[in-house]
Amino acid sequence: MGKYETTATYNIAETCCAPISINNLRELSDDKDTDLWDQLQSSTIGYGTVPGSDRLRGNLATLYSAEAPNPLPKENVLITGGAILANFLLLYTLIGPGDHVICHYPTYQQLYSVPVSLGAEVSLWHSKEDDGWQLDIEDLKRLIRPNTKMIIINNPQNPTGAIVPRETLQSLVDIARKSAITLLSDEVYRPLFQDTSAAPPSLLSFGYEQTIVTGSVSKAFSLAGLRIGWIASLDKSIIDACAASRDYTTITVGLIDDTIASFALAPECVHNLLKRNLGLARTNLEILEKFIHSHRWACDWVKPRAGTTAFVRFKKKGEPVDDSVLCERLLERTGVMVVPGSFCFGRDQDFRGYVRMGYVCQTKTLEIGLERLSQFLNDGYEEVPVSKKVPVEY
Repeated sequence: MGKYETTATYNIAETCCAPISINNLRELSDDKDTDLWDQLQSSTIGYGTVPGSDRLRGNLATLYSAEAPNPLPKENVLITGGAILANFLLLYTLIGPGDHVICHYPTYQQLYSVPVSLGAEVSLWHSKEDDGWQLDIEDLKRLIRPNTKMIIINNPQNPTGAIVPRETLQSLVDIARKSAITLLSDEVYRPLFQDTSAAPPSLLSFGYEQTIVTGSVSKAFSLAGLRIGWIASLDKSIIDACAASRDYTTITVGLIDDTIASFALAPECVHNLLKRNLGLARTNLEILEKFIHSHRWACDWVKPRAGTTAFVRFKKKGEPVDDSVLCERLLERTGVMVVPGSFCFGRDQDFRGYVRMGYVCQTKTLEIGLERLSQFLNDGYEEVPVSKKVPVEY
């Protein structure tokens, strides 16, 4: 992403909902008495409230409390520099040598690579494509060890767009509680559920104290440039420990960023913002689904149910193609960017032939990107080699 996204003409790899302007936010808000521009211009640019403003933490606590049996205090929310820092701080604070971590897979590489860098041993809890990328609780039971410190899930999941349903979450909580294992749920794509009938609650709502969730305004809320994320937990001591660790990194987030995020996540704005993004996601997913159906000879998928990403498999004569070559040649010839699955999400080339698409960009960008991808598949795809699985040394 870092190498190519700024030069791609049609970026359909991006995982954020199409970005929104401050003026758009003002138009979406039902609060016409509060002028966001006035707030920004009158702000004194100091550190602000170090854990995050009371307003921002309160808005987040309200969102989590809406589906929980007990309200979440705002003091149990810590604002961070994006979800990437939220995850890092948690792992840096809680995980070390001798610990065992179990991680949902495939997922964002940070969630399993950072624990390894901290000296922990990581076991991957594989979701199953032939079961809609679902997780099997029996598989989890076999992975647990006496020194298992944490179980990490990503819900909704990157890159597949799958969800972990309520029943699986309840079983996960029951298992963790029995062995006093900490649960971390990266919920950065929440609450963007295209299939709302199957939308599970946040893991926080199950009442297990050793539960932690992370999120940000980047994905579902279209505000990636703010770099605002958070950690929320029922256990205040976890929040306090992470806050202490953060003193050695960023101390706090930008006051202007906090102010804009507070406005966006306020009750007067957040539901309209999500309505906008959910409509965009549903419209674009239908466009992508039509593309997949009309190119079954080259690609296939498990249709996403949530989030902003789809994991699409490309084959030739039944064999997976070299996804890195596919992505590089597609970008070179058409300006269209997608992400190679085995390079970015796989260990030992687990996902040969897969590419991740981010489909909740501007609709026109997706339409042109898919049109150019179609042209490439009809004139250029034959030159993409089949992937050959080779042993990988670590």
